[in-house]
Amino acid sequence: MQRALSPRRIAGVRDFALEGGDYPNCIVLNWVGDSLSIKGGSVTLSDEPKTAQIIDGQHRVAGLAEAIKMDKSLAKIEIPVALYQNLTTQQCADIFLAINTEQKPVSRTLVFDLYGVASEHLVDHSALRARDIAIELNEIEDSPYKGLIKLPGSARMRGGIALSTVVTALKPIVDDKGPLDIAGIKELERQTSVLLNLFSVLKDKYGKQWDSADNPFLFASGFMAAVQFFRNKIIDYCKSQKSFTRATISDAIALKENGLIKQSEVKGQSGSAAVSIIYDRLIDVYTPDEDDDGEIEI
Repeated sequence: MQRALSPRRIAGVRDFALEGGDYPNCIVLNWVGDSLSIKGGSVTLSDEPKTAQIIDGQHRVAGLAEAIKMDKSLAKIEIPVALYQNLTTQQCADIFLAINTEQKPVSRTLVFDLYGVASEHLVDHSALRARDIAIELNEIEDSPYKGLIKLPGSARMRGGIALSTVVTALKPIVDDKGPLDIAGIKELERQTSVLLNLFSVLKDKYGKQWDSADNPFLFASGFMAAVQFFRNKIIDYCKSQKSFTRATISDAIALKENGLIKQSEVKGQSGSAAVSIIYDRLIDVYTPDEDDDGEIEI
């Protein structure tokens, strides 16, 4: 009932161990040998081959074995083990399925929020940068998304964008060697500023209708479409103009009051379909100017 061993996952566990990672979850074994006894609360077993089956945790075992080859001191790591005796194949399968289907992972929003306090070796730095920008978008006084990023524990609201959605959308553009990095915009403050410029331009185009329930950019699909449009079109355009200012971005988006994109246009559509529709509408109003020379402005 075990999945095939994945060299990539083994390498990941190996590297995690070499970086000092912890292993709080149990390796689950089915003991099938005879050399095991339980007396007075103590378990005694002998070190013999093929006396146990791994029900869950084979990649951790294989990855740790590879790590020990590179750093012998890791052999002293103690890990928790849940030990069963003489289970049938069906019972092993039931345990494996209970672990891998019934136990639900925590929400991605909580995962991204915890990046702010987690240990260095556990953190996805691009996701952390995207999270930091999301917090700025949610807190800066003149941000179009002030109070609209749904953080863990925040009150329920109509509209607004989950932290996990914001991080997932922003992560590719703030990644090391991503488009903003390549454009020379590497610092948190500068990356936040150019994104604020984009969203502020959209807010200006919508005027009083920005707070309308029919504004798609107050929902996940609109936010993701705007970031995709920024990544695919606006960044290169602004690089060519040597300017990421609001004026430069605004000049490239011919979105008029009588032709605003509406949330009602994507009603009933799946998430990906809604993103695609809004993105295509943004492409329709994309009107870039010719190149210019000079220093980059933000």
